[in-house]
Amino acid sequence: MKVGVIGCGGMGTTHNLSLKALSGKMDVEVAALADCREEFLERASKQWRSARKYTTGMDLVREEELDAVHICLPSYLHAEMAVAAMEKGMHVFVEKPVCLTGEDCKRLLEVQKKTGVKVMVGQVVRSFEEYRYLKEAYEKKTFGELKSIVMQRISGDTKWGYEDWFHEEKKSGSVVLDLHIHDLDFLRYMLGEPDSFTVKATAFPSGMINQVVTSYQFGSVFATAEGIWDVCTALPFESSFRACFEDATIIYRGNDTPSLQVYHKGERISVPDLTAEWTMHDESAGINISDLGPYYTEIKYFYECLAQEREIVRAPLEEGVKSVLLGLKELEAGKKYLEGLAESRHT
Repeated sequence: MKVGVIGCGGMGTTHNLSLKALSGKMDVEVAALADCREEFLERASKQWRSARKYTTGMDLVREEELDAVHICLPSYLHAEMAVAAMEKGMHVFVEKPVCLTGEDCKRLLEVQKKTGVKVMVGQVVRSFEEYRYLKEAYEKKTFGELKSIVMQRISGDTKWGYEDWFHEEKKSGSVVLDLHIHDLDFLRYMLGEPDSFTVKATAFPSGMINQVVTSYQFGSVFATAEGIWDVCTALPFESSFRACFEDATIIYRGNDTPSLQVYHKGERISVPDLTAEWTMHDESAGINISDLGPYYTEIKYFYECLAQEREIVRAPLEEGVKSVLLGLKELEAGKKYLEGLAESRHT
Protein backbone atom coordinates (compact mmCIF):
# COMPACT_ATOMS: atom_id res chain seq x y z
CA MET A 1 0.00 0.00 0.00
CA LYS A 2 1.26 3.43 -0.99
CA VAL A 3 0.98 5.99 1.81
CA GLY A 4 1.37 9.74 2.21
CA VAL A 5 2.30 11.57 5.42
CA ILE A 6 1.09 15.15 5.65
CA GLY A 7 2.90 17.03 8.39
CA CYS A 8 6.41 15.96 9.37
CA GLY A 9 6.79 17.72 12.71
CA GLY A 10 6.51 16.09 16.12
CA MET A 11 3.50 13.89 15.46
CA GLY A 12 4.51 13.26 11.87
CA THR A 13 7.87 11.97 13.11
CA THR A 14 6.06 9.59 15.46
CA HIS A 15 3.98 8.28 12.54
CA ASN A 16 6.98 8.01 10.21
CA LEU A 17 9.00 5.97 12.70
CA SER A 18 6.03 3.68 13.33
CA LEU A 19 5.39 3.25 9.61
CA LYS A 20 9.06 2.45 9.02
CA ALA A 21 8.88 -0.33 11.62
CA LEU A 22 5.61 -1.59 10.16
CA SER A 23 6.97 -1.64 6.60
CA GLY A 24 9.18 -4.57 7.54
CA LYS A 25 6.11 -6.67 8.37
CA MET A 26 3.37 -5.40 6.05
CA ASP A 27 3.10 -4.12 2.50
CA VAL A 28 3.20 -0.46 3.54
CA GLU A 29 5.46 2.20 2.02
CA VAL A 30 5.49 5.97 2.42
CA ALA A 31 5.54 7.26 -1.15
CA ALA A 32 4.93 10.95 -0.50
CA LEU A 33 5.67 13.48 2.23
CA ALA A 34 4.42 17.01 2.82
CA ASP A 35 5.51 19.82 5.12
CA CYS A 36 5.89 23.57 4.64
CA ARG A 37 9.21 23.53 6.54
CA GLU A 38 12.14 22.32 4.49
CA GLU A 39 14.17 21.05 7.46
CA PHE A 40 11.32 18.79 8.66
CA LEU A 41 10.64 17.55 5.15
CA GLU A 42 14.31 16.67 4.67
CA ARG A 43 14.48 14.88 8.01
CA ALA A 44 11.44 12.75 7.11
CA SER A 45 12.83 11.97 3.66
CA LYS A 46 15.85 10.29 5.29
CA GLN A 47 13.42 7.58 6.41
CA TRP A 48 11.90 7.27 2.94
CA ARG A 49 14.55 8.04 0.33
CA SER A 50 12.30 7.55 -2.69
CA ALA A 51 9.31 9.48 -1.32
CA ARG A 52 8.18 12.46 -3.37
CA LYS A 53 8.20 15.73 -1.43
CA TYR A 54 5.62 18.51 -1.31
CA THR A 55 5.46 21.81 0.53
CA THR A 56 1.68 21.59 1.07
CA GLY A 57 -0.64 18.74 1.90
CA MET A 58 -3.13 19.87 -0.71
CA ASP A 59 -0.48 19.52 -3.42
CA LEU A 60 0.25 15.99 -2.23
CA VAL A 61 -3.42 15.02 -2.31
CA ARG A 62 -3.93 16.63 -5.71
CA GLU A 63 -0.90 15.07 -7.39
CA GLU A 64 -0.68 11.62 -5.83
CA GLU A 65 -2.63 8.38 -6.30
CA LEU A 66 -2.30 6.77 -2.87
CA ASP A 67 -4.08 4.14 -0.84
CA ALA A 68 -4.01 6.18 2.37
CA VAL A 69 -2.74 9.36 3.97
CA HIS A 70 -1.77 10.25 7.53
CA ILE A 71 -2.80 13.76 8.57
CA CYS A 72 -0.40 14.98 11.26
CA LEU A 73 -1.02 18.70 10.94
CA PRO A 74 -2.03 21.28 13.56
CA SER A 75 -5.59 20.55 14.68
CA TYR A 76 -7.26 23.44 12.84
CA LEU A 77 -6.12 21.96 9.51
CA HIS A 78 -7.40 18.41 10.09
CA ALA A 79 -10.92 18.74 8.71
CA GLU A 80 -10.08 20.48 5.45
CA MET A 81 -7.29 18.07 4.64
CA ALA A 82 -9.34 15.00 5.59
CA VAL A 83 -12.17 16.12 3.32
CA ALA A 84 -9.79 16.64 0.39
CA ALA A 85 -8.20 13.21 0.87
CA MET A 86 -11.54 11.43 1.19
CA GLU A 87 -12.86 13.12 -1.93
CA LYS A 88 -9.75 11.89 -3.76
CA GLY A 89 -10.64 8.34 -2.68
CA MET A 90 -7.86 7.94 -0.12
CA HIS A 91 -8.32 6.20 3.20
CA VAL A 92 -7.45 8.52 6.07
CA PHE A 93 -5.67 8.25 9.38
CA VAL A 94 -6.14 11.64 11.03
CA GLU A 95 -4.68 12.70 14.34
CA LYS A 96 -6.90 13.76 17.22
CA PRO A 97 -8.87 15.90 17.61
CA VAL A 98 -10.42 15.02 14.28
CA CYS A 99 -11.74 18.60 14.05
CA LEU A 100 -12.65 21.59 16.24
CA THR A 101 -16.26 22.54 15.42
CA GLY A 102 -19.66 20.92 15.28
CA GLU A 103 -20.01 22.04 11.67
CA ASP A 104 -16.85 20.19 10.67
CA CYS A 105 -18.00 17.10 12.58
CA LYS A 106 -21.12 17.00 10.42
CA ARG A 107 -19.21 17.69 7.22
CA LEU A 108 -16.66 14.93 7.81
CA LEU A 109 -19.36 12.34 8.44
CA GLU A 110 -21.22 13.40 5.30
CA VAL A 111 -18.12 13.15 3.10
CA GLN A 112 -17.16 9.76 4.49
CA LYS A 113 -20.67 8.47 3.83
CA LYS A 114 -20.53 9.81 0.27
CA THR A 115 -17.05 8.46 -0.55
CA GLY A 116 -17.11 5.20 1.41
CA VAL A 117 -13.45 5.44 2.43
CA LYS A 118 -12.20 4.27 5.82
CA VAL A 119 -11.20 6.84 8.42
CA MET A 120 -9.44 6.23 11.71
CA VAL A 121 -8.78 8.87 14.35
CA GLY A 122 -5.58 8.87 16.40
CA GLN A 123 -7.18 8.42 19.81
CA VAL A 124 -4.06 6.55 20.80
CA VAL A 125 -4.98 5.89 24.44
CA ARG A 126 -7.33 3.20 23.15
CA SER A 127 -4.18 1.35 22.06
CA PHE A 128 -2.18 1.68 25.28
CA GLU A 129 -1.72 -1.74 26.89
CA GLU A 130 -2.45 -0.36 30.37
CA TYR A 131 -5.74 1.19 29.31
CA ARG A 132 -6.71 -1.91 27.36
CA TYR A 133 -6.06 -3.95 30.50
CA LEU A 134 -8.38 -1.63 32.44
CA LYS A 135 -11.14 -1.88 29.83
CA GLU A 136 -10.92 -5.68 29.78
CA ALA A 137 -11.03 -5.84 33.60
CA TYR A 138 -14.15 -3.67 33.51
CA GLU A 139 -15.89 -5.68 30.81
CA LYS A 140 -15.05 -9.08 32.32
CA LYS A 141 -15.70 -7.89 35.90
CA THR A 142 -12.32 -9.35 36.81
CA PHE A 143 -12.36 -7.47 40.11
CA GLY A 144 -16.11 -7.07 40.48
CA GLU A 145 -18.06 -3.95 39.62
CA LEU A 146 -16.28 -0.68 38.90
CA LYS A 147 -17.16 1.96 41.48
CA SER A 148 -15.13 5.01 40.46
CA ILE A 149 -12.26 6.15 38.27
CA VAL A 150 -9.98 9.19 38.41
CA MET A 151 -7.84 10.11 35.39
CA GLN A 152 -5.16 12.77 35.00
CA ARG A 153 -3.13 14.10 32.08
CA ILE A 154 -0.62 16.71 33.16
CA SER A 155 1.77 18.69 30.98
CA GLY A 156 3.90 21.78 31.18
CA ASP A 157 2.92 24.64 28.92
CA THR A 158 3.31 23.70 25.26
CA LYS A 159 6.56 25.18 23.97
CA TRP A 160 6.43 23.26 20.69
CA GLY A 161 4.04 23.78 17.80
CA TYR A 162 4.44 25.63 14.50
CA GLU A 163 3.84 29.37 14.97
CA ASP A 164 2.66 28.72 18.55
CA TRP A 165 -0.70 27.40 17.34
CA PHE A 166 -1.46 25.62 20.63
CA HIS A 167 -2.06 28.95 22.37
CA GLU A 168 -4.90 30.00 20.05
CA GLU A 169 -8.19 28.36 20.99
CA LYS A 170 -9.50 28.50 17.43
CA LYS A 171 -6.49 26.48 16.32
CA SER A 172 -6.05 23.97 19.18
CA GLY A 173 -9.39 23.86 20.98
CA SER A 174 -7.44 24.63 24.18
CA VAL A 175 -6.26 21.96 26.60
CA VAL A 176 -9.76 20.48 26.45
CA LEU A 177 -9.66 19.32 22.82
CA ASP A 178 -5.93 18.78 22.59
CA LEU A 179 -4.96 16.97 25.82
CA HIS A 180 -8.04 16.25 27.95
CA ILE A 181 -9.78 14.69 24.94
CA HIS A 182 -7.62 11.59 25.41
CA ASP A 183 -9.26 10.81 28.75
CA LEU A 184 -12.80 11.84 27.91
CA ASP A 185 -12.53 9.68 24.80
CA PHE A 186 -11.33 6.67 26.75
CA LEU A 187 -14.08 7.08 29.33
CA ARG A 188 -16.62 7.09 26.51
CA TYR A 189 -14.90 4.06 24.94
CA MET A 190 -15.14 2.07 28.17
CA LEU A 191 -18.31 3.35 29.83
CA GLY A 192 -20.45 4.83 27.05
CA GLU A 193 -21.93 8.30 27.02
CA PRO A 194 -22.08 10.10 30.39
CA ASP A 195 -25.46 10.70 32.00
CA SER A 196 -24.25 14.08 33.26
CA PHE A 197 -21.09 16.07 33.91
CA THR A 198 -19.88 19.23 35.63
CA VAL A 199 -16.78 21.24 34.77
CA LYS A 200 -14.36 23.46 36.63
CA ALA A 201 -11.52 25.25 34.90
CA THR A 202 -8.67 27.73 35.07
CA ALA A 203 -7.32 29.90 32.27
CA PHE A 204 -4.13 31.51 31.02
CA PRO A 205 -3.99 35.33 31.21
CA SER A 206 -5.15 35.32 27.58
CA GLY A 207 -8.44 33.80 28.73
CA MET A 208 -7.91 30.43 27.03
CA ILE A 209 -8.62 27.49 29.32
CA ASN A 210 -5.44 25.75 30.43
CA GLN A 211 -6.86 23.38 33.07
CA VAL A 212 -10.09 21.44 33.14
CA VAL A 213 -11.48 19.13 35.80
CA THR A 214 -14.63 17.29 34.74
CA SER A 215 -16.76 15.08 36.96
CA TYR A 216 -18.97 12.58 35.12
CA GLN A 217 -21.73 10.19 36.08
CA PHE A 218 -21.94 6.93 34.13
CA GLY A 219 -24.85 5.09 35.69
CA SER A 220 -23.61 4.03 39.14
CA VAL A 221 -19.97 4.87 38.28
CA PHE A 222 -18.56 8.32 38.90
CA ALA A 223 -15.45 9.51 37.09
CA THR A 224 -13.18 12.53 37.25
CA ALA A 225 -10.71 13.58 34.57
CA GLU A 226 -8.21 16.42 34.76
CA GLY A 227 -6.16 17.89 31.95
CA ILE A 228 -3.70 20.74 32.38
CA TRP A 229 -1.14 22.77 30.50
CA ASP A 230 0.70 24.16 33.49
CA VAL A 231 2.21 27.65 33.37
CA CYS A 232 5.65 26.07 33.87
CA THR A 233 7.11 24.60 30.68
CA ALA A 234 9.47 22.42 32.75
CA LEU A 235 6.68 20.40 34.37
CA PRO A 236 7.14 16.83 33.09
CA PHE A 237 4.31 15.18 31.19
CA GLU A 238 2.48 12.45 33.07
CA SER A 239 -0.70 10.45 32.53
CA SER A 240 -2.33 8.37 35.24
CA PHE A 241 -5.52 6.71 36.43
CA ARG A 242 -6.92 5.09 39.56
CA ALA A 243 -9.84 2.72 39.01
CA CYS A 244 -11.57 1.42 42.13
CA PHE A 245 -13.40 -1.90 41.76
CA GLU A 246 -15.19 -3.95 44.41
CA ASP A 247 -12.25 -6.28 44.94
CA ALA A 248 -9.21 -4.31 43.78
CA THR A 249 -7.87 -0.93 42.70
CA ILE A 250 -5.89 -0.57 39.48
CA ILE A 251 -3.36 2.24 39.48
CA TYR A 252 -1.45 3.47 36.45
CA ARG A 253 1.31 6.08 36.60
CA GLY A 254 2.91 6.54 33.23
CA ASN A 255 6.26 7.73 34.56
CA ASP A 256 6.71 4.89 37.07
CA THR A 257 8.26 1.44 36.69
CA PRO A 258 6.21 -0.68 36.77
CA SER A 259 3.62 1.71 35.40
CA LEU A 260 0.60 -0.49 36.25
CA GLN A 261 -0.17 -2.21 39.55
CA VAL A 262 -3.22 -3.94 41.00
CA TYR A 263 -3.91 -3.48 44.72
CA HIS A 264 -6.12 -6.41 45.73
CA LYS A 265 -8.52 -6.50 48.65
CA GLY A 266 -6.40 -7.25 51.68
CA GLU A 267 -2.67 -6.67 51.28
CA ARG A 268 -1.65 -8.33 48.00
CA ILE A 269 -0.18 -6.24 45.18
CA SER A 270 0.33 -7.64 41.69
CA VAL A 271 1.90 -6.38 38.46
CA PRO A 272 0.03 -7.44 35.30
CA ASP A 273 2.15 -9.03 32.59
CA LEU A 274 1.61 -6.71 29.65
CA THR A 275 3.31 -7.41 26.33
CA ALA A 276 3.46 -4.61 23.79
CA GLU A 277 3.33 -5.46 20.07
CA TRP A 278 6.38 -3.27 19.49
CA THR A 279 8.62 -1.28 21.79
CA MET A 280 10.68 1.73 20.82
CA HIS A 281 11.71 4.81 22.74
CA ASP A 282 12.69 7.83 20.69
CA GLU A 283 12.94 11.49 21.73
CA SER A 284 13.41 12.87 18.22
CA ALA A 285 9.77 13.92 17.84
CA GLY A 286 10.51 16.85 20.14
CA ILE A 287 7.13 16.68 21.86
CA ASN A 288 5.73 14.86 24.92
CA ILE A 289 6.04 11.43 23.28
CA SER A 290 8.89 8.98 23.78
CA ASP A 291 7.18 5.55 23.83
CA LEU A 292 6.17 4.84 20.25
CA GLY A 293 4.68 1.41 20.91
CA PRO A 294 0.99 2.44 21.16
CA TYR A 295 1.30 4.51 17.96
CA TYR A 296 2.68 1.50 16.13
CA THR A 297 -0.20 -0.58 17.51
CA GLU A 298 -2.93 1.78 16.31
CA ILE A 299 -1.32 2.28 12.90
CA LYS A 300 -0.84 -1.47 12.44
CA TYR A 301 -4.52 -1.97 13.29
CA PHE A 302 -5.49 0.64 10.67
CA TYR A 303 -3.57 -1.16 7.91
CA GLU A 304 -4.84 -4.56 8.96
CA CYS A 305 -8.37 -3.21 8.53
CA LEU A 306 -7.50 -1.88 5.08
CA ALA A 307 -5.74 -5.06 3.96
CA GLN A 308 -8.50 -7.33 5.24
CA GLU A 309 -11.34 -5.00 4.22
CA ARG A 310 -12.61 -4.90 7.81
CA GLU A 311 -14.55 -2.12 9.42
CA ILE A 312 -12.58 0.08 11.78
CA VAL A 313 -14.09 -0.33 15.22
CA ARG A 314 -11.31 0.76 17.62
CA ALA A 315 -11.36 4.47 16.76
CA PRO A 316 -13.52 5.16 13.69
CA LEU A 317 -14.46 8.63 12.51
CA GLU A 318 -17.83 8.63 14.25
CA GLU A 319 -16.14 7.93 17.58
CA GLY A 320 -13.67 10.76 17.06
CA VAL A 321 -16.58 13.05 16.24
CA LYS A 322 -18.51 12.09 19.38
CA SER A 323 -15.48 12.83 21.54
CA VAL A 324 -15.04 16.24 19.91
CA LEU A 325 -18.71 17.06 20.48
CA LEU A 326 -18.44 16.12 24.17
CA GLY A 327 -15.22 18.12 24.42
CA LEU A 328 -16.94 21.18 22.92
CA LYS A 329 -19.68 20.90 25.54
CA GLU A 330 -17.07 20.68 28.29
CA LEU A 331 -15.20 23.66 26.85
CA GLU A 332 -18.38 25.74 26.89
CA ALA A 333 -19.17 24.61 30.45
CA GLY A 334 -15.65 25.58 31.51
CA LYS A 335 -16.08 29.04 30.06
CA LYS A 336 -19.38 29.48 31.91
CA TYR A 337 -17.71 28.38 35.14
CA LEU A 338 -15.01 31.03 34.68
CA GLU A 339 -17.60 33.67 33.81
CA GLY A 340 -19.44 32.83 37.01
CA LEU A 341 -16.24 33.24 39.04
CA ALA A 342 -15.57 36.60 37.42
CA GLU A 343 -19.08 37.82 38.18
CA SER A 344 -18.84 36.72 41.81
CA ARG A 345 -15.66 38.75 42.27
CA HIS A 346 -17.48 41.90 41.23
CA THR A 347 -20.50 41.49 43.50
